[in-house]
Amino acid sequence: MMGIDIPTGPPVSRYDWTYVLTSSDLTEIESALQYFKSLGKPPGYIDQSTFPLQNLHESLRQVSRDMHRGFGFEVVRGVPLEKYPREDILAIYAGIAAHVANKRGRRDHQWEGKPADVVLSHIYDLSAKVDANKIGSPAYTADKQVFHTDSGDVIALFCLEEAAEGGQSKLSSSWRVYNEPAATRPDLIRTLAEPWASESFDGQGKGWNERPLLFYHRPTEAGPEHMIIQYARRNFTGFQDVARSKQIPPITDAQAEALDALHFLAERFAVTLDFKKGDIQFANNLSIFHARDGFTNSAEKQRHLVRLWLKDDELRWEIPEQLGPRFDKLYKDVKPEKQVFPLEPYVRSGAAGKGEKDGGVLRY
Repeated sequence: MMGIDIPTGPPVSRYDWTYVLTSSDLTEIESALQYFKSLGKPPGYIDQSTFPLQNLHESLRQVSRDMHRGFGFEVVRGVPLEKYPREDILAIYAGIAAHVANKRGRRDHQWEGKPADVVLSHIYDLSAKVDANKIGSPAYTADKQVFHTDSGDVIALFCLEEAAEGGQSKLSSSWRVYNEPAATRPDLIRTLAEPWASESFDGQGKGWNERPLLFYHRPTEAGPEHMIIQYARRNFTGFQDVARSKQIPPITDAQAEALDALHFLAERFAVTLDFKKGDIQFANNLSIFHARDGFTNSAEKQRHLVRLWLKDDELRWEIPEQLGPRFDKLYKDVKPEKQVFPLEPYVRSGAAGKGEKDGGVLRY
């Protein structure tokens, strides 16, 4: 079984994955924010032209190159949260992200019962407000999140507040995870490359499909070889009171062993990020697994992240045909005028049941 070359560069222990915003960067961000607000447009129109960062732009483009052609992740540090109201903070986040990857993906298709492209999600513990049977993802709890991938090309996570204790963010190279069984347990690789029955949790037991978890893209004139693993354990095991539908074929012993291998190898090779308030973590969802430790909140400190799913039209990887429909749900026909940026956490309609909304929406 052939191994995959991990992108060349300095040893991971010496890779400086943090870009710290300078005082001149922050001045430029402030000017871009005020310029966008002067346009009187809704936030879906935030892009590189309406949120101009002439000097910072090249540094943010390098972040994208590092994700697509290097180690796969980087952190932009130092957004001054105390200086701005929530509306401005989310606009700054979207503006910086637009220079890293130009296209935002939808994470929900409705808002307040009407069709919309909700492009921003809140990662926040809602277990005290929402019944367990309405929470289909650990993103809305304080539980540990095991290694997995999200949807989309690029994940951008912005830390609005840290937990009182725990909640460390972890990343692991899926290529490095792949190379271990490729050398010692090729049967696990074959299992990952076979079709799996994957639950979509549509509440009807009908929304499932069969696809591999592992895809290999041969090198072409347009770019190098790529190995992509796309999976989340809950699609095969359920989560809390949101069980896997009985109509879906159960996973086999070989599949259960393959899932465990992904988990334990990702843990072995993980990098723990010192993810601080005001940090934006960018990761290539096609080459990086991510996870987080469980955490404890306090009255003063409530862990709160916001997330964008992004795509860089210039540097994007070619997506396997079997993943095409999944990615189209995120990026196809997302219009600026339909984009919604909720200001407060809520359980998205696609995560469970009807969901619960709390708070307003970003408007300028």
